[in-house]
Amino acid sequence: MSSLFEPARVGDLNLRNRIVMAPLTRDRAGPRQRPTPLMATYYAQRASAGLIVTEATQISAEGQGYLDTPGIYSDEQIAGWRRVTDAVHAASGTIVVQLWHVGRISHVSLQPNRQSPVSSTARAANGKTFTKDGFVAVSKPRALREDELPRIVADYRHAARSAVAAGFDGVEVHGANGYLLEQFLRDSINDRSDGYGGTLANRARLLLEVMQAVVAEVGAGRTGLRLSPVTQANDAQQDSDAQSLFDHVVEQLAPLKLAYLHLIEGQTGGARDNVAFDYAQLRERFKRDHPHGAWMVNNGYSRTMAIEAVANGGADLVAFGRPFISNPDLVERLRRDAPLAALNQKTLYGGGAEGYTDYPVLAAA
Repeated sequence: MSSLFEPARVGDLNLRNRIVMAPLTRDRAGPRQRPTPLMATYYAQRASAGLIVTEATQISAEGQGYLDTPGIYSDEQIAGWRRVTDAVHAASGTIVVQLWHVGRISHVSLQPNRQSPVSSTARAANGKTFTKDGFVAVSKPRALREDELPRIVADYRHAARSAVAAGFDGVEVHGANGYLLEQFLRDSINDRSDGYGGTLANRARLLLEVMQAVVAEVGAGRTGLRLSPVTQANDAQQDSDAQSLFDHVVEQLAPLKLAYLHLIEGQTGGARDNVAFDYAQLRERFKRDHPHGAWMVNNGYSRTMAIEAVANGGADLVAFGRPFISNPDLVERLRRDAPLAALNQKTLYGGGAEGYTDYPVLAAA
């Protein structure tokens, strides 16, 4: 039996515990999408996590979908992230960057030259995004041509290479929550009739090509992937056969020997049982072909649930999201079973230090 608070070897990474800080969009990178010194302080404060996964970080200007989110494709962005990774490493932490392309969950005001966002489809999502004018309806996308998809893969490859230059310990590809890669995966969104639409194999092709490119840059032992089989975030309606789709994805990923898979169970930020799905079957399929790969679970885990999941083999790692916002010392609070500080909802997105780096740790509290 393993303990939530014991060290773990995950791919090429040595983690001091099995508690993960999940990616949390905070919209504080400014108009140049460059990580700031305040962001370095924020992440360093939370370096007691076994692993930090950064906020979702766009791989290109086209990949942006929200105001003031960071990128990792320009020299100044890489330099900004280097300050973050140096600060986390100085605090003995381990940090990976989450690579992100939002696809159709964007607005023309956030796109280069006010171009249409791109997706697997030309159908608009029923959703909103955060712009300088507040929350507005997302824009109608343009369906990517098949001959454009190698460029998308190349953007992921370049972002992975940039992550190495920025000092990250690895990368996590964001394949969840209704963003670009999931827009190709789900038949509720993907209405293509070319080599990237229709069959399971075709719909999974872009994700697999991206994962192969990222692994080629940073190594399998430093690469993870986030999936959300049944969430309906960002108007991602259910696939007609989610179990078969994600069974296929995991089977096709097996030869890559990824460091970990990061699974959002149920509806992101909501009910864990919104749709029936056999996560245990998916985990067994992953472990069968890659017994040393780590299985990371996420969504609404309490201290008790997390301890039990690791102890009974249901998970190797447990990711916590919002509790890490208001509890920079969450690991110690969980270890002591101490009360958690309340979250300030008004300061979640945008702003400065308030509600970002000013939450107290136990001694101060």
